[in-house]
Amino acid sequence: MHKIAILLVTYIGDLEYVDRLIPSYKLHNRDEIPLYIVAPSSDIKAFEKFVGDNIELLMYESITSELVHDNGVRGIRPGYINQEIIKLAFWEKGLCENYFCMDSDGEFIRDFFISDFMYDDDTPFTILVEDNELAVEPAYYEKYWIEREKLIRLIQNEIGLVDRRMLTCHGFAILSCKVLESLHRKYLLPNNLTYQDILKIAPYEFSWYNMWLQKDKAISIEFREPIVKIFHHKNQHLEYLQKGITLDDIARGYLGVVINSNYSRDYGVVSYQDGDIYDLSIKEVTLLVYKIIRGLLRKPRVLMSKFRTKFLR
Repeated sequence: MHKIAILLVTYIGDLEYVDRLIPSYKLHNRDEIPLYIVAPSSDIKAFEKFVGDNIELLMYESITSELVHDNGVRGIRPGYINQEIIKLAFWEKGLCENYFCMDSDGEFIRDFFISDFMYDDDTPFTILVEDNELAVEPAYYEKYWIEREKLIRLIQNEIGLVDRRMLTCHGFAILSCKVLESLHRKYLLPNNLTYQDILKIAPYEFSWYNMWLQKDKAISIEFREPIVKIFHHKNQHLEYLQKGITLDDIARGYLGVVINSNYSRDYGVVSYQDGDIYDLSIKEVTLLVYKIIRGLLRKPRVLMSKFRTKFLR
């Protein structure tokens, strides 16, 4: 049994992302950490080309029988919920002791080793962060934070964890099979719950894991900050680029990067260097033109230069 593996739960709609991810995995995987790609049976043929060199392909249906087939989980599409279920249930296959959940839209940007995921021979790192920088962003706060906090607090209440902090992660978590087995045996079974049931309460699989770990302490909590840099929206991405931060710079702090496909998919498969791909919204164009017109009398040359940079490149 492997001490650590990488789990990629995906589907045909993310094939282009996986085409980008796999070469980065092969290039930077210095300790030959195995990768398990899990896809729906209907999509499996498309992913067979990746098998080999420490990569194994599995079907959704081989992981668990608890998959959903309708929008009965908080109105969320079945594919999204099934990915969450598989991440929680993968421990039952007995293939590894711990696994790092990689998403299709991520890619590795530097060499990585078992030591990036494991505190010692037996204990994985736990990715925990409060993410308060997201709470202060007005757009993110209104669109995502308020509802997310409410539901994660609900998880804390459901399992009896009393903590003013909200320590969890958005994704790219390192999961311990010991913790997941404990969640299943001590919480799900006694309460006659399934993975689908707890996701109906709150559809945040990593927060169920993290909150249960903090409650039950099935393993020692050896925390570290996120090891993959996530750009949650395009302004975060553009801010890095405007600061002149390169991938080599990011690699000093992270082993991977993800341009979140929840917002970037409409632009295609966006890589870090692709900041020019974003179109300005009507609101952004209007605001920029207003600033240019307002400043013409004071700084005509500077403002017109900015206008040419934005619109005439």
